Amino acid sequence: MPLVSVVMPVHNSAATLGASVRSVLAQTHTDVELLVTDDASTDGSMDLLRDFARQDERVRPQAAPEQGGAARARNLAMERARGEYVGFLDSDDMWLPEKLERQLAFAAEGDAPLTFTSYYKVDGDYTGEARDFTPNGRVVAARDRVTYKDMLVQDHIGALTAMYDRAALGTRLMPDMPKRQDYALWLSIMRDGHAARGLREPLAVYRAGRAGSLSSNKLSLVEHNWRLYREHEQLSVPRSTLALSGAVWHSLRKSRI
Repeated sequence: MPLVSVVMPVHNSAATLGASVRSVLAQTHTDVELLVTDDASTDGSMDLLRDFARQDERVRPQAAPEQGGAARARNLAMERARGEYVGFLDSDDMWLPEKLERQLAFAAEGDAPLTFTSYYKVDGDYTGEARDFTPNGRVVAARDRVTYKDMLVQDHIGALTAMYDRAALGTRLMPDMPKRQDYALWLSIMRDGHAARGLREPLAVYRAGRAGSLSSNKLSLVEHNWRLYREHEQLSVPRSTLALSGAVWHSLRKSRI
């Protein structure tokens, strides 16, 4: 059995998919399986995944029965997971070569079943490979430790860096929400009494808008955050309002990195 199961949802990502997959296969820790769910792509993404699978048996693609969104795609992958740990990477982001090796060692040092790391941001049109990445000054720094209370006012965990211990938590699926389903998963883990530990070293690369812009449109997530607080977390209106104001402020700060 592989030690780490990597979950990757794909929808029309042929332009960036290759670099993302290669960043997993080139990890210095090689005991992985890459579980990819193609969510009804029409751009040849599935053909590209089949090519990778023929070249490396660690790549295990699956076509979703119908287009269902990122949460369902991730859950289909997680249901096939065999690893002790589950990590997440989207099909337009990348891991630096030592990401898994360093994070696994970090996870073994503590008692938190959910870990994450700092990460770099690059422009959305970045075309380089992870192995050639030159560190820049655009770093989203991980906090050392976050609790459920901390997470209500900001999602401190970059999904492309998150990894949870399936041996400790079991297979934890994401709520079927159009957005913020990863945030909801972290909250559900921490609501059960678990904290998350952050590794300060930036070990992944996130494609975003240019520094100082709001092109990623974080404010568009206000509605989804509100629904998350009220429906998924069942917070009161005053508490949801307080959490939302904090989330908006922190998102504006992060967008300027």
